Amino acid sequence: MNTLVWVVAGIAFYWFGVMLLDSQGFLPSYVGTQGPITTIHTKRGRAFLDWIAGPKRLWRAWGNFGLGIALVVMVGTFLLLVVQAIAIVQNPPPATSATQPQNVLVIPGVNQFLPLSVAPEILFGLLVGLVVHEGGHGIMCRVEDIEIRSMGLATLAVLPVGAFVEPDEESREHADRGSQSRMFAAGVTNNFAVTVLTFVLLFGPVVGSIGVAPGAAIGGSFDGSAAAEAGIGAGDRIVAVDDERIESNDDLDAALSRVDGRTVTVTLADGEEKQLERSLLVTGIHPESPFASAISVSQDNTTTVEAVNGTPVHTEDEFRRAVGDNPVVTLRTERGETVTGPVGVLATVQSDSPGANAGLPAEQTVVITAIDGERILDASDLSSTTDQYEPGDTVTVTAYVDGERDEYEVTLGEGDDGSPVIGIFAVQGYSGVTFSSVGVQLYPASQFLGLLGGQFGDFVGGVGGPVVSFLSGVLGVLLLPFSSVSLGATYNFAGFVAWNGGFYTATGGPLSGLGEWWLFVLANVLFWTGWVNLNLGFFNCIPAFPLDGGHMLRMSTEAVVSRLPTDQDRQLATMVTTTVGLVMLVSLILMVFGPQLLSG
Repeated sequence: MNTLVWVVAGIAFYWFGVMLLDSQGFLPSYVGTQGPITTIHTKRGRAFLDWIAGPKRLWRAWGNFGLGIALVVMVGTFLLLVVQAIAIVQNPPPATSATQPQNVLVIPGVNQFLPLSVAPEILFGLLVGLVVHEGGHGIMCRVEDIEIRSMGLATLAVLPVGAFVEPDEESREHADRGSQSRMFAAGVTNNFAVTVLTFVLLFGPVVGSIGVAPGAAIGGSFDGSAAAEAGIGAGDRIVAVDDERIESNDDLDAALSRVDGRTVTVTLADGEEKQLERSLLVTGIHPESPFASAISVSQDNTTTVEAVNGTPVHTEDEFRRAVGDNPVVTLRTERGETVTGPVGVLATVQSDSPGANAGLPAEQTVVITAIDGERILDASDLSSTTDQYEPGDTVTVTAYVDGERDEYEVTLGEGDDGSPVIGIFAVQGYSGVTFSSVGVQLYPASQFLGLLGGQFGDFVGGVGGPVVSFLSGVLGVLLLPFSSVSLGATYNFAGFVAWNGGFYTATGGPLSGLGEWWLFVLANVLFWTGWVNLNLGFFNCIPAFPLDGGHMLRMSTEAVVSRLPTDQDRQLATMVTTTVGLVMLVSLILMVFGPQLLSG
């Protein structure tokens, strides 16, 4: 039974118990129930809100500023959700882990992207978000002289899922539309303000005090690899290969390539040495590869290439030397199976490209083995070879199409960056096959730290201006927990936790005196507090009842309709808000369940 089933069963049991107590009259008057949601009401704290709402002109200015932002976000959210829903209907994406319904719930341990290890930070961020959100409603109620009926907390079973300030409906209806709109927008305004504050601190002094520890960060090892056999896995850090120091992930492959022979000694950060017996493990294969029939990369059926044309190979360098100038080779696996095919760049030819115009079959996969007679083994070779030419030059491309060799006279085109192009999508590896002689999966510690420091613009080609740069940094942090889906990374980043904490260290920054433990805790708290508040703000801006966006839509619609020459302004406003609400409901359902229902 998975975690989600246990959670649903627990909520159902709790709900049954609460209904039983309510039916017997045992629930106190300040506790209410709405389905599985329990609400706890209080009238305490109203005097404090009256006091804090004292500078009314200041709060009204803040409310007007926030209302403008909230309306822009509300319209943007509506358009984004509708466009996304239409895209899902027109071109249903494959069902992935990111589209599983349980991942919509922001519950650590249930949502696979939110681990239990950072549950305290997530709950703290949620608590801050609820307090400032509902506090904003409460303050603006008193600023606009709207009476407060009660305040309280909403829970799903024992988990706090919301807070509320319940204005007196008669008092609220007597307030003008501007007052009501500022009151409804105050919650999301405060959420966005907390987001800005936390991310400014995170991007600046906090991440500025954290650096990447020296060595190659190991996120995991492939089953059946030399690293797995030696006991190297997630959380380890390789600091030396034989006697050569390793300072970063990039150093590891270069150092391994300089070691002759099959056996290599690596030193971990704790000083332990490991002897690795290298072998050419297949870590990935494209389904269109000419070698796909004899190669598997499933966990329980890995493949190791032992020989090329009868020559034993244990490393990638040995593989390249064994292939040499032979365009077609025979591979032998550890199971004794053999498969023959061309070795080069596996590529898909683009339509209306220089390659297609020269006769290469458009939208089909080919294996390119040479350009003007120069041997091409992988995408790196292809790039370095074509860079020797200029757009407009004509080259002879040797390629295998359906196993048959042919030559094509291609006049190189010009790419977006001015480089010469054939017009293909190249696949990584040798004919779509990727190898690893050690079998470690490197953790992108420096890239994640850069994103956590607001440097998302560096990953998308740079952005201009401090405001745009900050907003792009916020977007990068928003994507970090889902980086395996949103950024194409192998791993997700949920903060500094036990297994990845060893990849980072305190530097000479302004807060390094706190020590690594407190520094990492502070970074996690700011990260998740900003992340939760940003999502709360966006979610509550959705123009659908009972969310704040739904109320703001109602106020805005009534303000527009009241200026129209009609005596049915109330009915017209209701029709508009109901229609928008239904569109939002359908869009959300399609976004959550569409990939499973429509991808077939």
